[in-house]
Amino acid sequence: MPVSPPNPVMVTILYDNNPYESGLTTAWGFACLVESGETTVLFDAGGSGPTLLSNMAALDIDPRTLDAVILSHGHSDHTGGLDAVLAVNDRLAVYLPQSFAPEYKTWVSEQASVVEVSGPVVVADGIRTTGELGTTIVEQSLIVETDEGLIVLTGCAHPGVVEIVRRAEVYGEVYLVMGGFHLKDKSAGEIGAVITELKRLGVQKIAPCHCTGEQAIRLFEAAFGPDFIRAGAGLRLLIQK
Repeated sequence: MPVSPPNPVMVTILYDNNPYESGLTTAWGFACLVESGETTVLFDAGGSGPTLLSNMAALDIDPRTLDAVILSHGHSDHTGGLDAVLAVNDRLAVYLPQSFAPEYKTWVSEQASVVEVSGPVVVADGIRTTGELGTTIVEQSLIVETDEGLIVLTGCAHPGVVEIVRRAEVYGEVYLVMGGFHLKDKSAGEIGAVITELKRLGVQKIAPCHCTGEQAIRLFEAAFGPDFIRAGAGLRLLIQK
């Protein structure tokens, strides 16, 4: 069982195609900031460096405070802003799936410390990756320990959001699942089956965005009611007791 960190956890969506906070730019992609104790990490980097840095500035977040970047998978709408972050922070560790292209790993290694992830990896106290999941599109997700339970952050959930939660629940009860669920092309029946299974697994709160799709977001809101969190660029969640 995880040991709860002594400090609150703040999760902030920096980049998303869904709006939340006025004054931020929306664009296709995803990036999320996690602040836990003395550690600050960026999960995914969106599709555009200027957009990512602009949104960070609007939220008064300095990219030089980042300790690490975790990339979920190799699609450009999740990696495109990395170059801008590396340009202003030269002490980063970048955690990326081992399956990334060798050329990309070499490029990152010239500017940062690269950690190639295959199995689950601890990034910092209370923060770990699921390790690589999936076959056609290999992806990792992020698991963050809080006093309320685990937060599971997904980039696109190409391996399936249910499979990701199953991997995460090894470490404890899942409090919140947030990110892209890649259900935009699924039928209502298929989405309903995903919702049923997530509820069976004990997921308490849900915050779908990015590639989840409008129909799926509506169905999640109907199913989770007050435990549904509308997510988009600028959403800030403070988790503490």
